[in-house]
Amino acid sequence: MLFKDRHDAGCQLAKALQVYRGQQPLVLAVPRGGVVVAAPIVVALAGELDLIIPRKVGLPGNPELAVAAVAPDGTVLYNEPVMRSYKLVPADLKALIELEVAEIKRRLKVYRGHDSEPEITGRVVIVVDDGIATGLTIEAALQSVKQANPGRLVLAVPVAPPETVERLRPLVGDLICLATPVPFYAVGQFYEDFSQVSDDEVENILAKFKRAS
Repeated sequence: MLFKDRHDAGCQLAKALQVYRGQQPLVLAVPRGGVVVAAPIVVALAGELDLIIPRKVGLPGNPELAVAAVAPDGTVLYNEPVMRSYKLVPADLKALIELEVAEIKRRLKVYRGHDSEPEITGRVVIVVDDGIATGLTIEAALQSVKQANPGRLVLAVPVAPPETVERLRPLVGDLICLATPVPFYAVGQFYEDFSQVSDDEVENILAKFKRAS
């Protein structure tokens, strides 16, 4: 096991991100697990915590197979090999994508308690999750953030497969990944405790940082 739990992973990431302390970074966590990882990072860097929610778009009739990923602003990335295999075109997924965007907006409002988005332009923005597997959804999130013109975009995760890290590295100004183990089957295999994070826990963490600010 590389990490005791998500909090431990966040503390380790915080040490690797110390160069951004004093730059008032915006830390965008991917719920739910990424919020727990992000909390000690925000404390260590004296940053601001907010959310980004990318969503997988499942194959019609087989929702577990990701055919695309979508970000809150409607940015869509298609899984081209799957699209080709099933002879799909983007128009075939339009209704599913709209449903996922609506669900993203619903979840953001529930977690935040409001509709307003954080200011990204010109800022150091650190996107945080508890780990990455294929990277399709996090890539959609990164592309979405890039369109808002951050001053520097950083991806920070505890663990990911080496091939995913290399594919995502050109998309960001800095990529911090503490471990790239092989073989890699699932993010949870590298945590002693990878228990599910509840919506209440996410809301409580966000509320704590809102009060602190």
